[in-house]
Amino acid sequence: AKSLASLLNLEFQRVQCTPDLLPADILGSSIFQPATGTFEFRPGPIFCDLLIADEINRASPRTQSALLEAMAESQVTIDAKRHVLNQPFLVIATQNPSGFEGTYPLPESQLDRFLFRLSMDYPDPESEVNLLLDRSIDEPGFALKPLMEKESLVKLQELVRHVEVNKKVASYIVMLVNATRRDTRVRIGCSPRGSKMLLRAAQARAVLQGRQYVLPDDVQALAVDVISHRISLRSSGISSDDAAHVVRDLVQSTKVPV
Repeated sequence: AKSLASLLNLEFQRVQCTPDLLPADILGSSIFQPATGTFEFRPGPIFCDLLIADEINRASPRTQSALLEAMAESQVTIDAKRHVLNQPFLVIATQNPSGFEGTYPLPESQLDRFLFRLSMDYPDPESEVNLLLDRSIDEPGFALKPLMEKESLVKLQELVRHVEVNKKVASYIVMLVNATRRDTRVRIGCSPRGSKMLLRAAQARAVLQGRQYVLPDDVQALAVDVISHRISLRSSGISSDDAAHVVRDLVQSTKVPV
């Protein structure tokens, strides 16, 4: 995340989530100033361009919920006053495997705010050797030069929103999402926010592919990463791999429009 912030020239903040972390530690708080007899607001780390919440499922549910408004509306409300966040505002979070001591499961409403869930496995032996040699002296990722200014990123985000989506592709997305709601293996299907985020991700992929229109291929390529964390399975032993497998089955069984 820090390397990404360096490449995009974004203001970066990191929060280490722990069970005793409070919402004010993320959002900020009002501090009484005896000299003036007034309260002065001191912004928390959420007032940045790119926030990383490390081990987010170690934070209590109360603290996790502090991110809901920020991630959905790019604003926070503190002491009945609305504070607009930076643009762009991005959140990257890591989490420990469920079942680890001192972890709290992320609620569906929190998971629904994240665009993607990506799982990182161990590197292959050759890549791990290169990793060791590359970092034998220093940490090269922290000396990266910006490749883009954040103003350009905001313009790209605006461009993505104007990528053409025809009715057949939109209907295909709805068919995929509805399939998660009807599948007997799924307890809670994908939300309407999930279908909207799948559409937005497909638009972004189209831009990266040099197109101004979305194809069903864009939807299929991203469906697992966008939808799998937005569904809950009936099995008590749910894992991200199980959910991904279900979504992958639904993508293969859902008819593609022509």
